[in-house]
Amino acid sequence: MRSPVDLWVYLSTSPLIWLTLTLCTWIGASEISRRLDRNPLANPVLTSILFLSLVMTIFDIPYERFFEGAQFVHFLLGPATVAIAVPLFRQWARVKRLLLPIAAALMVGSLMAVLSVVALGSLLGLSDEVMISFLPKSATAGVAMAISASLGGNPSLTAVLVILTGIIGALIVTPFMNLMQIRDYAARGFAVGLTSHGIGTARAYEVDETAGLFAGIAMALNAVATAAVVPIAAAWLIR
Repeated sequence: MRSPVDLWVYLSTSPLIWLTLTLCTWIGASEISRRLDRNPLANPVLTSILFLSLVMTIFDIPYERFFEGAQFVHFLLGPATVAIAVPLFRQWARVKRLLLPIAAALMVGSLMAVLSVVALGSLLGLSDEVMISFLPKSATAGVAMAISASLGGNPSLTAVLVILTGIIGALIVTPFMNLMQIRDYAARGFAVGLTSHGIGTARAYEVDETAGLFAGIAMALNAVATAAVVPIAAAWLIR
């Protein structure tokens, strides 16, 4: 009869356990967030990252082994990215009435996301590779990693920066918007979707359905805008 230690050693080599643990962790983190009335500090993404990191550290699990199972979730980033166009299609009549302010906000937001990285990178003396990895941080992960890889950046670093950007945005969006006295949920949602992609959009849906709708639209549009703006910025940086 196998001991619990032997059983764990056997199971830890199977990709299935890491897929199962990832999904169960997300379900548990979502339930914790619900019980805490969707407190920003109980963000399910942040909770899941902390818990899974703790498990991998305690049991000395290499990231590569974890990713063998988690890659099935990672694969769904592609279809999920495409699916964010659905709310834009369904609400096109409503969006069309706000086309001008949306276009202006998209242009300013996407440019500022890139210019802030350029300014910060120049101030800190970051290398070209790190700068390029930083540039698409406000786009959704699937798009950001593809852009980074195509321009010579580090997709893994980009993924970390995308997650950090999303978590920070989800944590501060509600108190910041309240401080700025912005009451229009369409504007609030568009702002967080533009800057904090999927994680911010999930937070927006928790607060208000209209905010979530416009956050999803902003996330979709910013993915396209980032794909257009970042290569130009990268070419200027490494010339």
